[in-house]
Amino acid sequence: MELIKKYFPEITQEQENQFSKLYDLYKDWNSKINLISRKDIENLYEKHILHSLGIGKVIKFKEGTTLMDLGTGGGFPGIPLAILFPGSQFLLLDSIGKKIKVAEDITHQIDLKNVNCIQSRVEDEKRKFDFVVSRAVMPLSEMVQIAKKNISTKPQNALPNGFLCLKGGDLQDEIKSFRNKIIQYELSDYFEEDFFKTKKVIYLPI
Repeated sequence: MELIKKYFPEITQEQENQFSKLYDLYKDWNSKINLISRKDIENLYEKHILHSLGIGKVIKFKEGTTLMDLGTGGGFPGIPLAILFPGSQFLLLDSIGKKIKVAEDITHQIDLKNVNCIQSRVEDEKRKFDFVVSRAVMPLSEMVQIAKKNISTKPQNALPNGFLCLKGGDLQDEIKSFRNKIIQYELSDYFEEDFFKTKKVIYLPI
């Protein structure tokens, strides 16, 4: 929790309370469903929550911004971002029902009112959003192909609408077809922990 306050000192007491509840909730769920590797649960705040919040260093979403978290799993990056941006609306989408059940329960337990969780394939989702966010391992080209239709054409933020994806490692092959459009934000510019040395936010405007 101290990591969150270190990099986001502006959070309110309510937000702090919501963030602080996440560890016990995810640890409990992780004992039932393998969301996070067993040894990694101790690093929840650094490797999962703070990592998700890297998007919040790249852009401050305005009130009324709508976002879809594609392949949310147990709620990353959607739940941490929804806590950080209570004025934005989030749809957490995953095709695996038990993962959506986790995300639903956690949003309920921390009284997160700006989140809707659904089990669905993105191919079947017709609604429009300002941004699609994701921490899923799906290749960017595939994600754009199936979710480009969900990006609204009416921008309201400092960055034009598009995709904001958390990625790591060597991305040259994955992003080469978008090379002239993509902006890469190095998370090591915002967070000093070693984990973030190879982590990036990939922004692709649509």
